[in-house]
Amino acid sequence: MDSYRDVLAEAGIPVRNADWYVRWAEKFAESIKNKPLRQRGASDIENFLFELSNQSGIESWQVRQAEDAILLLYKNLLNIDLVFKQSRTNCAQRLSRGQEQFRDQMLPATVLDKRYGVQLGRLTTAIRVRHYSIRTERAYVAWIRRFLSFHKEISVQTMKAEHIQMYLNYLAETRKIAASTQNQALNAIVFFFAEVLKRNPGDFSDFVRAKRPIKVPEVLTRDEVNRLLSQLDGINHLMAGLLYGAGLRVMECVRLRVKDVDFDTRRITVRDGKGKKDRITMLPKRFVSQLQEQLTDVRKLYETDLKNNTAGVYIWPGFGRKYPKAAKEWIWQYVFPAHKLSVDPRGPNIRRHHIYPSTIQRAVKTAATKACLTKYVTCHTLRHSFATHLLEAGYDIRSVQELMGHSDVSTTMIYTHVLNRPGITVKSPADF
Repeated sequence: MDSYRDVLAEAGIPVRNADWYVRWAEKFAESIKNKPLRQRGASDIENFLFELSNQSGIESWQVRQAEDAILLLYKNLLNIDLVFKQSRTNCAQRLSRGQEQFRDQMLPATVLDKRYGVQLGRLTTAIRVRHYSIRTERAYVAWIRRFLSFHKEISVQTMKAEHIQMYLNYLAETRKIAASTQNQALNAIVFFFAEVLKRNPGDFSDFVRAKRPIKVPEVLTRDEVNRLLSQLDGINHLMAGLLYGAGLRVMECVRLRVKDVDFDTRRITVRDGKGKKDRITMLPKRFVSQLQEQLTDVRKLYETDLKNNTAGVYIWPGFGRKYPKAAKEWIWQYVFPAHKLSVDPRGPNIRRHHIYPSTIQRAVKTAATKACLTKYVTCHTLRHSFATHLLEAGYDIRSVQELMGHSDVSTTMIYTHVLNRPGITVKSPADF
């Protein structure tokens, strides 16, 4: 299934959904014993989806997700283009519980590409010209596909501000999405109108905004951090240690390159972080020897790739044109490379990419369960704990702001709320 995960990444399937796609593909593979996947046809898929739809607790969107997972398995991995017409019609009609389908359910990719292929191609070009990240590109393209599917009966040339407002209201009122998700959808649609359709999206400022909750970040104590780290080993232990000990974001950690680690001064340079900003943070002494061992292993893998004449790591296109050999130089290699080679999603080259962020995310979640922590723990919880523990130790908030890479000190100020523990400066009346 590692190869299938590569297929999902190339198809733009979000990491948070990839595990479900793998699960549906595995369920289908196990559904008919003694019949290889290559010998199965559309009728086998249709029967599987029908049986899935009749299971309690399975909703219609899950059936469609399973269908998409199987299609990608056959078309993009097994290179089999099935005649897959009946399952999209009959299976939907045969759903026993008649669940309501979301209006923004994606149209089939073939229909979207045929109807809006020119506009979607221009959108991708506009994003890449501005050097947006691959994650932003995938998110924007996905939102525009949903937006166009929602207004599938309306020509893209006649869409106005009212159509944008209608979709945003739908996301907030019917789908009840988070405020940050709605803002991302809004940014994608405005970008599409302004840069692709070359039209003013108009005034839609009175749309229903999803309420943004005011949350205090979840923070672990030092003892809880140590309990969590004790449940991890190998690369996962090292990466989690850097998330906590250096205050790194997940993507900043997986994108670290050899040249970004300075053992002499015990510094880590974060390149192209959130907001396209660089910053310098500390390299925890506790993880120096483990990181050196990791680089020794990476060096062996790197030398093997050189012998096999692989294309090297990803290098920014402009930089690669100026320095054609940079991709194969040691200093540009990832500190945490993937175990397998993969196809560059923006080109035909086969490269040694960095490790998938979902690897450390799953490991941290599993470790929190094993450590019997009663808090909701993610990789970002370790970053929150980093900032809070520095403030507890008496370091000034401006220094913490620089280490965290925050543009405004008000963002860092939220960690001061975590320090306001009842009972320290104010005594409870129950204890008078």
